[in-house]
Amino acid sequence: MKELSLHILDIAQNSVKAGATEIKILVDEQPAENALRIVIEDNGSGMDKAFLERVTDPFTTTRTTRKVGLGIPLFKQAAELTGGKFEITSEVGVGTKVTAQFVYDSIDRMPLGDMPFTITTLLGSKPGIEWIYEHKYGKNTFTFSSREIIRQIGDIDYNQPEIVEWIAQYISEQLQNLYGEV
Repeated sequence: MKELSLHILDIAQNSVKAGATEIKILVDEQPAENALRIVIEDNGSGMDKAFLERVTDPFTTTRTTRKVGLGIPLFKQAAELTGGKFEITSEVGVGTKVTAQFVYDSIDRMPLGDMPFTITTLLGSKPGIEWIYEHKYGKNTFTFSSREIIRQIGDIDYNQPEIVEWIAQYISEQLQNLYGEV
C-alpha cells in the first residue's frame, strides 16, 4: 500500500468483519512533536490471547480463501520503518484497538492519502455501523460522526451518490480548515 489511508481502510474493514457496531478512527498529526498517530478502535468480537500474539505474522489470518493476512503486518511495518511503534490490544467480546505511531518527518513515512475517500468507502461498507472519524493537526481538531449525519438528513440513505459526494466534500473542506495555511 502506498498511502496510510489505505491501511486505515483495511484495518477498519477488519473491524466490520468482526461485527463491530461502533468504529473510531483517529488521525493525530503533531508536526511540532514530529509525530503522527493513527488509532482504529472497535467494539467487535475481539481476539483471544493466542490469536493476538500471532496477528502481526503475515501467515496468520482468519480467511479461508487464502493463508496470508497482510493488513496488520504491513501497517506495523509501515510504522516501524519510520522509527515509530505499533501496538494492538484486544479482548474477546469487547473489541480491538490498533495504534500505529510514525515519525512525522521520516522519509519512509507514506503520505496520509485520501481520507474523504476512505471514510465514504467505509460508510458504504455495512449499514448500521456508527463511524467516528477524528482528525487532529496540532491544536486543531475535526470530528465526523455518521450518527450526526443521520441526525441531519433523517432516514435518507447516506449511501446515495449525491450524499456520498456531499460527505466527501464536507470532509475535504474540514481537513482544509484543519490544516489552515499549511
